[in-house]
Amino acid sequence: MTAALPGPAFSVHDIPFSTHGSWFDVSPVVAEKTYAEDLHLVSHQNGMHAVLRLVPLDATTGERAETRVEATPSLLSWIGAAGRVDLAYESPDTVRLRGAGLSLRVCAAAPTLTPFSGTYFFHDAVAEAYVFTSYETGRRYRVTVLCGTVADSFGSQALGRADRGLTLAADTDGSWEIAVEELDTARPPYTSTAVFGKIVEAARTSFADFADTVAPWRSSATPAAELAAYVLWSATVRPAGLVTRPAVLMSKHWMDKVWSWDHCFNALALAPGAPELAWDQYHLPFDHQDETGALPDSVTHSEVLHNFVKPPIHGWAFGHLRRRLATPPDRAQLAETYDRLKRWTDFWLTARRAPGAALPHYQHGNDSGWDNATTFDPERVVVTADLAAFLVLQLRELAELAEHLDRPDEARQWTRAAGTTQAAVLDHLWTGDRFVARGVAGGDTWHTSSLLDLMPIVLGEHLPDDVSGVLAARVEAHLTPHGLATELPTSPHYLPDGYWRGPIWAPATVLIEDGLRRSGHHRLADEISARFRALCETHGFAENFDALTGTGLRDRAYTWTASGYLLLAEAHARRAGH
Repeated sequence: MTAALPGPAFSVHDIPFSTHGSWFDVSPVVAEKTYAEDLHLVSHQNGMHAVLRLVPLDATTGERAETRVEATPSLLSWIGAAGRVDLAYESPDTVRLRGAGLSLRVCAAAPTLTPFSGTYFFHDAVAEAYVFTSYETGRRYRVTVLCGTVADSFGSQALGRADRGLTLAADTDGSWEIAVEELDTARPPYTSTAVFGKIVEAARTSFADFADTVAPWRSSATPAAELAAYVLWSATVRPAGLVTRPAVLMSKHWMDKVWSWDHCFNALALAPGAPELAWDQYHLPFDHQDETGALPDSVTHSEVLHNFVKPPIHGWAFGHLRRRLATPPDRAQLAETYDRLKRWTDFWLTARRAPGAALPHYQHGNDSGWDNATTFDPERVVVTADLAAFLVLQLRELAELAEHLDRPDEARQWTRAAGTTQAAVLDHLWTGDRFVARGVAGGDTWHTSSLLDLMPIVLGEHLPDDVSGVLAARVEAHLTPHGLATELPTSPHYLPDGYWRGPIWAPATVLIEDGLRRSGHHRLADEISARFRALCETHGFAENFDALTGTGLRDRAYTWTASGYLLLAEAHARRAGH
């Protein structure tokens, strides 16, 4: 049997096993916060759906075998006292499995088939294969036996409630091997000349090349960089359905979408080494920009949601992106981006600015990306300083793009708008020692212990020194041994697993670290970077983290967390001269 090849080892309970371009993974995570006893083939077409259950069996008794699971980027293995089963991706839609000493049961995860749900199973006489067809994904999963025997086939053509699947057993040479494909309606019978070991080697090389591309600076001082690269590599899917470009999903667990601010951090992390993929990440939500200029809340295989938006960090992001891209954008690319950013900015200045108001507003916490932050406790339709700050940066980026495109009149227009907006946020929301939020309906103001209230630090060098100094001091109060708590731990509203009411998040960390550094607060920026990097190196790349213990929370394989680590680790390595 093939031994595990070099690469970062990881737990499939935290990070799913997958490959670049694939729409499915192998994992025990079968739904939100739901862990199965067995590993499953889980598809993300038409949503997240566990399709096949994979159960190693004792070859003598036919009972479930006691195994441990080991995973590296190129190979997933079940290892028991009597033998092992190995799995590797041959291509984004095909995995190969082989076993020695253990048998394998491959069965439908859904026990019941109805006219509208479940998985139908039958033997395909044309392809000489076994096929599971899933209502939930709208795809077929074809199992072709390459060597070994089918010891048992059960539930073929069954309706209603039934076990459906097959059991693989060894030939006289003691081994078996199968291919499992995710396909649409039909394709020629499976054939391959690649031996299993070469498939593993090709997968290892593919990932190693990616890691070398996106993190060539990595060293012992940045020990989580390779695993962060795997989280991004394995969460990437090829274009399909409503996903118009190669896309890095937020996760191949249940957060299997592209949200319209998360994508910016992935684009930035990928930019120096994978500029085309980075460009696609930045622009994917803009492919679904509506007639008002608004971006969707999220995009995934079969769904584009417009019920909320996300904050306009895209000007900030594009300013960094065009400087980080290995190949600078050409004039046509700048013009396309300028038009898209202009329409996105116009949306905030028209659809989200009340008559006579100087500043735009959110309609719900979800619009800010900080869904349940305490800033939104008194009211949800509110004018906040973070929104105004992001808009100022976006207006400044539009001015720079207009200059590049030889549109001086438009550049002056955007520069004036940026100045007017910044003056308005200081006049209307700055009290002299803090920023407040203002309700749109009645004009009431309030302040909270949320880190969101301090987000105007992203204005960096554009802030008056006295304002940035006050903000920096308040930011430092949020710093725990692990990073920036999104709610002060001394607040009565602090919750260890309160989403945006306490836990540490990558985007807040990256944005604030950047703003502090640009406003000259390098010591604090360095400390925030160091603590977040140490957090990821110890606790992985979770959606967010307990601010007091560092424990990873919610979805444990989140790409913007991995990207946040890569961005901060790269910058640290360059400052240190590594």
